[in-house]
Amino acid sequence: MSVVLFGGEKGGTGKTTLATNVAAMLALQGKDVLLLDTDRQGTASFWATVREDTEVEPRVACVQKFGKGLASQIRDLAGRYDEIIIDAGGRDSMELRYSLGVCDRAYIPVQPFQFDIWTIKQMDDLVEMARSLNENLQVFIVLNRVSTNPAVHEDQEARDFFRAEDFQHLSLAESLIRDRIAFRKSARDGLSVVERKQDKKAAQEMNQLFEEVYGG
Repeated sequence: MSVVLFGGEKGGTGKTTLATNVAAMLALQGKDVLLLDTDRQGTASFWATVREDTEVEPRVACVQKFGKGLASQIRDLAGRYDEIIIDAGGRDSMELRYSLGVCDRAYIPVQPFQFDIWTIKQMDDLVEMARSLNENLQVFIVLNRVSTNPAVHEDQEARDFFRAEDFQHLSLAESLIRDRIAFRKSARDGLSVVERKQDKKAAQEMNQLFEEVYGG
């Protein structure tokens, strides 16, 4: 089993979208998955409630947890589920720090046009601190909401920027997710884009990320 975190210091980057899609895809594989919502906005919890109210199968269990006891709660929950997906808030919160201290891998969604060097450097420093407690922690930047316009090369510009900077504790994921309306429509219905089956490109991108996260 593994504990995988989707979070970061910047809000509005699509972390909940990735967390809920991955959670649903794990459930589709027959995994007993827990979606752990540590963001007080509760967007992931709302998605799970919509999914349950509309009786979408398979069910994705979801709970909200906050505060100082979070790390021990995550460790306890890890023994009860096949997989745990953590949706952490888009800020440097207590929940983000505690989650980084106990998770196996973390994925930080970043929009290319918001590829702010200060924010990424702050995240690099935060991961360095987390590794003092969690030495096997792996953290990846995921380019998310990338333009679908082939004339726009913001994803390549972001990759060039990342490679030019010397981030000691962050790696750049190979997969990227483009800005497709299918993600918003699926979220509204408590679904993943893989389940909705109306945008093959969106589903393909999520499958590629999923394979990267879980090793195929």
